[in-house]
Amino acid sequence: MNAPVLPLTEAATHWPARGALIGLDLGTKTIGVAVCDPDRRLATGVETVKRTAFTADAARLIDLAQARRAVGFVLGLPINMDGSEGPRAQSTRAFARNLSRLTDLAVGLWDERLSTAAVERELIAQDASRAKRAKVIDEHAAIFILQGALDRLATLHRQEPSRRC
Repeated sequence: MNAPVLPLTEAATHWPARGALIGLDLGTKTIGVAVCDPDRRLATGVETVKRTAFTADAARLIDLAQARRAVGFVLGLPINMDGSEGPRAQSTRAFARNLSRLTDLAVGLWDERLSTAAVERELIAQDASRAKRAKVIDEHAAIFILQGALDRLATLHRQEPSRRC
């Protein structure tokens, strides 16, 4: 096993035309997890994994992918507003490389700039308490990340009908 870790559009070439994708929002204490339907139209939340040790975290993510017959992972890459990559992006890339050693499922990296901020604004608009937001924000950020990636793949597919994504 040693799955590729690539930008989203390149990773898509390693995934079959149909099949669920697992979206991940990697935080320092938790990992938000989302999944999409096999036709890749809609992302929904799965759970928030409390981080312990990489091996246990990765095993849980792989178990979730297997249970949902996923064909790939979409991992949010926290790029700075100026387009540079800081320590969080480097940590995310390291996590992706380590995860890729444990699975055959290609990992697509997707720019997650402002995903958590957008989700937090939406939760505040819904009048969710601070405690409620803390419990669900990573899972909702994973949904936001995965849905953005799905929308990009759908656009790519419409632009290039002969290309499989």
